[in-house]
This record gives sequence, C-alpha cells and structure tokens, in this order.
Amino acid sequence: MKNVYTMFLLTVLFTSCNDSKSKNETTSQDPMNTTENPLLVESTLPYFAPDFSKITNDHFKPALDQGIALQEKAVQEIANASTEATFDNTILALEKSGEVLERVSNIFYGLTGAHTNDTLQAIQEEMAPKFAALQDAIFLNDKLFQRVKHLNEIKESLGLEAEAVKLIENYFEQFEKAGANLSPEDKEVLKGYNAKLAALENQFNKTLLEANNNGALVFTDKAALAGLSEAQLKSLENTEGEGWKIPLLNTTQQPLLQSLENRATREKLFKAAFYRTDGSAHDTKGIITELAELRAKKGALLGFPNYAAWSLQGTMAEVPENVFKMFEGLIPAATAKAANEAAEIQQMVKTKGEDFTLEAWDWNHYAEMVRIAKYDLDENQIKPYFETKTVLEKGVFYAARKLYGITFKERIDIPTYHEDVLVYELFEENGEALGLFYADYFARPSKRGGAWMSNFVTQSKLYDKKPVIYNVCNYPKPASGEPALLTYDEVETMFHEFGHALHGFFADQQYPSLSGTAVARDFVEFPSQFNENWALYPEILKNYAVHYKTGEQIPQTLLDKIKKSGTFNQGYSLTENLAASNLDMQWHVIAADTKIADANAFEKEALAKTKLDVVSAVPPRYRSTYFAHIFGGGYAAGYYSYLWTEMLHHDAYNWFENNGGLTRANGQRFREMVLSRGNTLDLEQMYKDWRGSDPQIAPMLTARGLE
Repeated sequence: MKNVYTMFLLTVLFTSCNDSKSKNETTSQDPMNTTENPLLVESTLPYFAPDFSKITNDHFKPALDQGIALQEKAVQEIANASTEATFDNTILALEKSGEVLERVSNIFYGLTGAHTNDTLQAIQEEMAPKFAALQDAIFLNDKLFQRVKHLNEIKESLGLEAEAVKLIENYFEQFEKAGANLSPEDKEVLKGYNAKLAALENQFNKTLLEANNNGALVFTDKAALAGLSEAQLKSLENTEGEGWKIPLLNTTQQPLLQSLENRATREKLFKAAFYRTDGSAHDTKGIITELAELRAKKGALLGFPNYAAWSLQGTMAEVPENVFKMFEGLIPAATAKAANEAAEIQQMVKTKGEDFTLEAWDWNHYAEMVRIAKYDLDENQIKPYFETKTVLEKGVFYAARKLYGITFKERIDIPTYHEDVLVYELFEENGEALGLFYADYFARPSKRGGAWMSNFVTQSKLYDKKPVIYNVCNYPKPASGEPALLTYDEVETMFHEFGHALHGFFADQQYPSLSGTAVARDFVEFPSQFNENWALYPEILKNYAVHYKTGEQIPQTLLDKIKKSGTFNQGYSLTENLAASNLDMQWHVIAADTKIADANAFEKEALAKTKLDVVSAVPPRYRSTYFAHIFGGGYAAGYYSYLWTEMLHHDAYNWFENNGGLTRANGQRFREMVLSRGNTLDLEQMYKDWRGSDPQIAPMLTARGLE
C-alpha cells in the first residue's frame, strides 16, 4: 500500500493527502482572520512547505470553509459570465479556482491520515458532505458544463499548446463522468448519493481506526510471547499498564506471527486482526454494505450496469470484464503454487513433531522455517543489515542518484507534524533545487494503517511551485535506544513509496491537475512498483545493507540466498492479493437492486465462486470489513491496479536489464519519457514509446515463479 491517490482538481477533497502536525491546544489568534490564519496565506518556508509550528486545530475549519466559499464564488462567476467561453476565462479560471482550498485540504488530509485526533475527526465528519456538495456544485453545473463542452468541441482550432488541449479534454471527461449530462431531477438524486457516500466513507475510516486501536492485544505472561527478541519485547512494553501490547496493523496477517512460537498466541493475534470489527462497537459490516449498495445505485443512475463499469472509465483496464479476464489468467497458477507451498509447510509442521492442520495463523511461522531449510536464509539474519535511515539514505536515495542524479540534504530546520518525521531537501545533478521530502515511517495510534505517498505542495509551472512530497509507512517503532530494523518486505515498501515520490518530484507540468501522479489508478502504481526492483540490485543492496553495529557490508553469501529465495512464498503472496482484488470487484459489480443481507456471507461467496478459497490457509490480504483502500479511500473498483501494473514494472525492469541496467542514461530516458509526463499523454502509448513495444507478461510470471 502502498498508496498514492490520483488527483484531479477538486477530487483532492476526497483524497488522503497525508502528513500534518496538529496541536490540541487552542490559540489566542482569531482563526477567521485571514492575516492570522497560517493556512490562508502562503507559507514563507522553503518551497511553500506547511509551517507546522504555527498551525493548530482551530485553524482548519475556518480555512476549509473559506476555501470552499472562495471556490464556489469563482465557479459561479465563470459559469454565469456573459462573454463567450475561452480557454483563459473558463478552463484556466476553473483550474485556478481551488488554489486556497487545495492548499488547506492538502495539509488537513495529511493530518487526518498520518496524525489525527478527536478534533480533526470531528471536522472531517462535518466537512465531508460540504466537500461532496462543492464537487456537485462544479461538475453538475450545466452552464459551466456547456462552456467546457463548447471548448472541447473546438479545442483543435484554438491554437493552444498540447498540454492546454489535454487540460480541456480532462475537464470535459470529468464533467461527463460526474454526471453533467443527467437531467436536473437526476442531478438532485446524484447529489444526495454523493453526500451520503462521503459521510459513509468518513464513518468507515473513523470506525476502522477505533477498531484497530481497540483491537490491540495485551499479554501479561511473557511465556505467551516466546520467540520474540528482547528488543521486540521492549518495543511492545505496555505504557498504559502491565505486560506487553501488540497493536494491529491494517492487514490480515500481522508481522509478529512469523516469530511467535506459541500457537495459541498466534491464533489469538490472527483472529484479533481477522475479526477486528465483527460483533463489536466498531463493526463496519453495515457501513460497507450500505456503501456498496449506494455505489451500485450511483453507477446505474449514471447509465452503467454497475459501479465498477462507471469507475473504470479512463483507466487502462477500461471495463470490469478485462479485470476479471486478468484474474482468470492468474488464479489457477497462483492457487496451485499456494497449494504446493501449503503442502511443504504442512510437512514442516510434521517434521517439527507437531500434529495439527495448517491454519492461516501458522503459515508465516512455519513458512519461515521452510525458507531457512530450503535456502538457509533466516529473516533474523537479514534484519541487522536493514536499519531504517540507512536504507533510506544509502539505498533509496542512492538508487535515485545512480539513475537520476539526485542528491539530498537532511533539513532539521523545517517544522514537522510529529517528532518521528524526517525532512530532506532534494537536488538535481547540477545542484538545482528539486523539492522537499518528508519521511514518516513508524506506526502510532493517530495514524491510519498502510503506506502511502501524497503532496503538501503539487508541482506546477502555473504557480511556479516545486513539489513538497511525503511518504508514510507503519513500521513497528523500536524502543528508545534500539535500532529501527526492517524486514525485507518493509525495505521493498520504502522503495515502493519513494517510487511514487519520484513520479511527483519529476513532474514537469504547467497545470497542477495534470501534474505528476494525477494519472489513472492502474498506471499510478507502475512507477512505484518499478522502483522496488532496485532494492535487490547488487550495487544498491551492497551500499545500504550494512550491519547496524559493525558497519560491515552484507556478505555475498546472504545476498545470494536472498536472490535465490526470490520466488519463495509467491503463490501465497499472489493468492492473497488476488483474493483482495477480487473482493473489491465483486463488491462493485453488484446491480442497483441488490440487497446484501450479510457482508461476511457475501465475502465468503465471492471467494468461493472465483475459487480463491481452495487453499483455506491463505486468507485475503484485506477482509472487506477493514479494506480501507476501497471503503475509505480512492481505490473502489481499483485495487486490481497493483496486479495490473505489476506486469508493467517487471516488463520495464526487463528492458533495463537488457539495456545496460542501472545507468544514468537509462534513468534519464525513463524520467523524460515516463516519470516526467504526468497526465499529458495517452498512458498506453507513452509506455509503448518508451519500451519500444507493448508490455509482455512473461517477466512477471518469471519473477513470481509461475512460468
């Protein structure tokens, strides 16, 4: 999650731009006073970065209200203008209309994702229907639509640059997708749907955060935690009472299941995660069924057989049938490989003198034993070589320097929203400033689960702004004085999220709504997944994989073992991903008249009919009830995009391997032809122009061990 949100002007209102500092204290300033509210004026910090030393909770609501009011006023003036529509007085004016609101909401949603509190959650709940109403006031305004439609019809005769033409097309497509062609009566119905959906999505996120925090397990018997290191135990010490407290991450499997030796403890932890919302005060089943049913009605109102068909407009997949076709091509091989892996793990259980049938809470624990036996590779051997800051600076940044010439400098003078956040200034090869990067890696109760990237400031030549970008992860925070060591999966996640960041940093667009990561969901994951490849590239790995105590480089023998184990457990990994992706699509292809009596029964049937339940010990990566990507974020009918773009990233890496590998020339070509283009070109053609051919699936199958 690995999460970035594709943003079009105003849809930023529904994204989770993530990072901000909030203070619980009030301020003596008048938050309604524009000159005293730091959110309503441009920051004086480098790159217009948010000044978190001045921002308090009290500033957000008045700033958001004022931003909405300013945009509503600007939109009315554009729509009601008596002059003929031109690019400047309609499209460009519309592009500029949300400048203040975007600045404020970028910071606000950064906070609500990465460091929220009760006050911000209350504001978020209050603002959700207002944001929905604002989007409707723009995209369902017929006078405004007619001006945009007219310009779209004559765009080729206006003598505009290509990016300006693309901006017209983009707005027109957004208006049509939003329902601009509906009758006045249907528009009113749609407005009601949108307001309710916004409220439900906000309710889901709030309820899930409470469920995650409430579901943490406390153990007072140290023996129950056998298998955990002293450093792990120290990091889990319960600050609110006796014993040790294990927080829940927002995935089905929990990292500590790999180490825990006590089977009863593993079962308890797994079930706490799996059933975190069921039958509790934080139950989300009613929310998600209402969301799915309402989305289906919205899809039908807009003229589509289901919500997924409506949502996939403008994507590379185009229609749900193409997504299911991809699933059908992968499920048999994935589940067959997972079944073989399950048999190996069951044999390991027997070898260890145990007599039980493999369950989901056993998989990671015994899979690690299989890996050690097959490849002589123990995760605990690797972790001392993966210290968080070293991985970032000597791995992630080093790869970016080798490919793109980027250098970095840590900035301790830039205020952050939390003490754990690191800030870096990035520079081009010639020393020219590139932007600011915030790294927020450790889990905390105020942060939602997962990993993501977003912008505090979006690149645009229109406003002469360079990007201010952040990555957020949820790595377990070590105890004070202990090193922050990562698993290899967590290392990959860091490379992944910085791939999104590079997509944003290399943006070179005139208009912010076309800038950087503002591309289709099933393309936006391509640059991030592609960047994962460099984590294991020998030259990169040797540079960052150094022992946190001795500084010694990781031995070649360990490097060889890591590479040889590259296809290990891939049946499990692909099957759990397919299960989650399939659930997402099944929830969003229901008809408008469907009534879902029980969310858990729906989920069980969805997995059974696509044969994704044949290996019972492989659960979905996310169950529906805590699937934040689709019920609380921007990936509804879009989680498949991780698999869709996996084909692209393996194919792209194959091109690099066949053309000299990690070179500045290759990196520059990829930057110029892909990473810097934003949403200014047809994405399929852009990839083909860079690659020289259509993508091939063979490299993905090889990487997964499925060929």
